[in-house]
Parts: sequence; structure tokens; C-alpha cells
Amino acid sequence: MEYEGILLGMGNPLLDISAVVDEAFLDKYDLKSNNAILAEEKHLPMYDEMASKYKVEYIAGGATQNSIRVAQWMLQIPGATAYMGSIGKDKYGEEMKKNAKEAGVNVHYHEDESPTGTCGVCLVGDERSLVANLSAANCYKIDHLKKPENWALVEKAKYYYIAGFFLTVSPESIMLVAEHAAAKNKVFTMNLSAPFICEFFKDVQDKAFPYIDYVFGNETEARTYSKVHGWETENVEEIALKISQLPLATGKHKRTAVITQGADPVVVAEDGKVKTFPVILLPKEKLVDTNGAGDAFVGGFLSQLVLEKPIEDCVKAGCYAANVIIQRSGCTYPEKPDF
Repeated sequence: MEYEGILLGMGNPLLDISAVVDEAFLDKYDLKSNNAILAEEKHLPMYDEMASKYKVEYIAGGATQNSIRVAQWMLQIPGATAYMGSIGKDKYGEEMKKNAKEAGVNVHYHEDESPTGTCGVCLVGDERSLVANLSAANCYKIDHLKKPENWALVEKAKYYYIAGFFLTVSPESIMLVAEHAAAKNKVFTMNLSAPFICEFFKDVQDKAFPYIDYVFGNETEARTYSKVHGWETENVEEIALKISQLPLATGKHKRTAVITQGADPVVVAEDGKVKTFPVILLPKEKLVDTNGAGDAFVGGFLSQLVLEKPIEDCVKAGCYAANVIIQRSGCTYPEKPDF
């Protein structure tokens, strides 16, 4: 019982439409590999084109939801995780509910009139390009969070995880949870999530930052964050240290920055020190799909954090989860972890 609802995620639930495409497809829609963007008008036809031209897989995704599903899988404790976000009342929404239930996550979705959000996952070689059409995910409102049955999830949780992408949707919901975490001495975690978040949503990100106990990101996002804040360094270890030392909200005593670098070591900065941890290297021929690797890392990390394990164990679990995910198509995993 003590772990029931211990970890709560909030974010943009998106049904991943994943397919191996070619360079010509990326060029046609002006997409860059290893990038994440929000869909514009010109991108909207790509979802149907993917479905008609390529072999597609549908997976209940969205960055936060992926991490929460992976944490639930790693923990193997029924009801340990919960999640909130907005979906549509359509077949994709039903697919999402079914998928999340099977994953064992206690989901409380707001159901909107708009269609369920989708994310085109375009795979070329071992790189991926993500194009999110938020649609219903963009319609999450603080009113849903304040409903007694939903706020009860916030009250029950001791750890919170929100990907930076949610800053584009409901910054006021994020702040409400962040302030609750600070007041009750709970652990609030976020992800930088994408270069465009650091660039174009800097103000809302800066507002949330004092409340964040654990900041996750990859090396590209960290460098963008550094550039946007005028730090004039591309050194990931330096950036992680600076992030960990940014001002904290009252009552918060320290921040840990955790930056992944693909096949290079994970950088962890806390207490004025930087440590690096090697990842599990994978032979090229075993690599199937890097989509969801970062989300899986966070899910693995959080699964040990909520058990109050030391940081080394959290990183090890994150590396293990990411290693499992990249050997499969999409953010999926076997029945039980071998961790």
C-alpha cells in the first residue's frame, strides 16, 4: 500500500504513429533527424501518408506517458503510478485508454471534443524525427486537475514527473503541482524535452525551474539551454553543474541535473560535483529504434528514485530501461524487467 500512487505524471498523451521512412519523406516535410517539433499546417498530411505508404505501428505515447509506463513496468508494483492528460473521444483515445490500462498505469484523462493527439515518429536508420500534432492534448485545463478525484492523485503522490512539452499546454497546472510539492516537501522532476522548449518557452520554463529537484535532458537540449541563457559553454558537464546550481524555491535544498548523451556517459551534477556513468553499449546490429530511449531512461531512473535508492542505482536502472527499449520498435518492453 505504501507505494500506491507514489509517482504521478502529467503531460501530453499522444498516440505514436511510428514508421521507417526515407530521406525523401523527411525532405518533403522539411524534417530534421534527431529532432522533435510541433506540427504546422504543412505537416498535417504526413500522418495519412505514413499510414498509407509505410508499415506503421501505433503505441500509446507522449513523452511523460512513456516514462510513467516504463516506471510502472520496472516497479512491478500494481497501482504505483498515475497519469493525467487530455485525449479525444475517438478510436485513438480508446486505443490510448486500453494501452495505458494494460501497462498498469492509473490514468485520469480529460476527454475533449478535439481528436486525440498524435505523434509522427519518422525513423531513418537509427535516427528519429518526431512531429507532434497535439490536438486534444493541447486542451488540458487546470479545472480538470482541481477536480477532487484528480487532485487526490496529487495529494497521494510523493514524486511528480512532467516533461517540458507540457509547458506549451498548461503551465498553470505545472505551477500548481510544483508549489504543492515544495510546500509538502515532495520531489518534483521535469525534463528539458526539446531544444524548441528551451528557446521558445523560456519564460514559463524559467518560472518552473526553482521548483525542480531533478532536471533531465540530453546533450542537445542542455547545449540549447546554455545558449539561450547566455552561458557561452558547450561543455555538457559544465552546463549540468550550472543547471544544478540555479536558484531554488524556498524549502528546496538541492537540485540534481541528469544529462544523457546517447552512447556517451550519463552526466550527473549535484552538490557542486559532477559524476559520469557509462551506458550499456549495444552492438550496432542490435539497435532497432532510438525513439523513446530518453523517456525510458527517465522511467527507469524514477522507478528507483521512488524506492529511495542511491543515485548510482537510479542511473543504472535508467540505462537498463533505455537499453531494452532501443532493441525494440517504439517505446515497448517485454513482460517483465530483468533488473
